[in-house]
Amino acid sequence: MDEDVFNISVRKFLKKLGVTAQREIEAAVRAAIADGRLAGDGKVAARATITLEGLGAETVVTGDIELV
Repeated sequence: MDEDVFNISVRKFLKKLGVTAQREIEAAVRAAIADGRLAGDGKVAARATITLEGLGAETVVTGDIELV
């Protein structure tokens, strides 16, 4: 395995993941506030799961997204 190629590829994946996740989170929160499902003055619990297909590896990251 070429460590440099691997590292760059992981970083590209994580950048794509981060940008996509941020857009989806922002859209979901704004939509929930607009239709009254969310007050917009607290926090939202979040969970992300990353699965490495074919390797049997899965990582779950949890946290809160504060709105104020």
